[in-house]
Amino acid sequence: MKISRAVTIALLLNLLIAGTMFAEDRGDQREGYLALGDSLAFGYITQAGYEYVNPDNFVSYANYTARTLGFHLVNAACPGETSGSFLSPSAPDLGCRQIRATFPLHVAYSSTQLDFATAYLKAHPHTRLVTIDLGANDVFLLENACAPAANPLLCIQSGLSGVLATIGLNMETILGELRATGYKGIIVVANYYSLDFSDPQQNQLSAAVNAVLAGAASDHGALVADVFTAFQRALPTTLTGDNLTCKAGLLNATPQNQFVCDIHASQSGHQLMAKAIASAYLAARQKGRD
Repeated sequence: MKISRAVTIALLLNLLIAGTMFAEDRGDQREGYLALGDSLAFGYITQAGYEYVNPDNFVSYANYTARTLGFHLVNAACPGETSGSFLSPSAPDLGCRQIRATFPLHVAYSSTQLDFATAYLKAHPHTRLVTIDLGANDVFLLENACAPAANPLLCIQSGLSGVLATIGLNMETILGELRATGYKGIIVVANYYSLDFSDPQQNQLSAAVNAVLAGAASDHGALVADVFTAFQRALPTTLTGDNLTCKAGLLNATPQNQFVCDIHASQSGHQLMAKAIASAYLAARQKGRD
């Protein structure tokens, strides 16, 4: 009987999840997984108070992916990182440098995230997986800049093509630098969900960023974890009205109103992201990519 690729991947994923308790006992001897990116990879929670003093309070898709695959996680993500600030200490960010100056990240480094990543891969050439999510904060910077404009929407539409071009150029540089270390393993670029799947403009905005990320990934032999589709498929068919991503429990509630969401994924959202990444990784393994 011929088993489909989807069934094979599902079986492998279930076996790996079942074996997690044994993998975690191996400590730092487990094969390496380097997570890079912004607040999503970090597991950021808005207005978390004293929780910020201990980065272990913040659990993201990277933790779930590491547990599923039995890998030792090194998470260099920084909340508020843009594709530019990932590369340069002087490029605009959305609060990453301020957070780093005040609270600890999951790993400590004084360089740019790119410098840390390339040094890590040179020192650990047999790293099994690298994941990265970047680009959303570049768009949020544009939205913040356009907020005082007489017509913010027109301002965003006018500036979006330039921001997308910058994201694309920066991601090409980042992925190229990661490959230039000699790393030939699996890189997975996580794309972005829509903040509100009932809003066509939000869907189009996420799709535009995701298209740029997919292009850069393809140019450097990286895979894409389709988070957008994973979130979209997870929406209950009974949901109606607006704010569907929020109503589905895929985003964190705001401290001020538990029925209003912010931009960050909830734990169920992070688990969906991890499944998309693990599926991409296992599919690549099946093809002999690593």
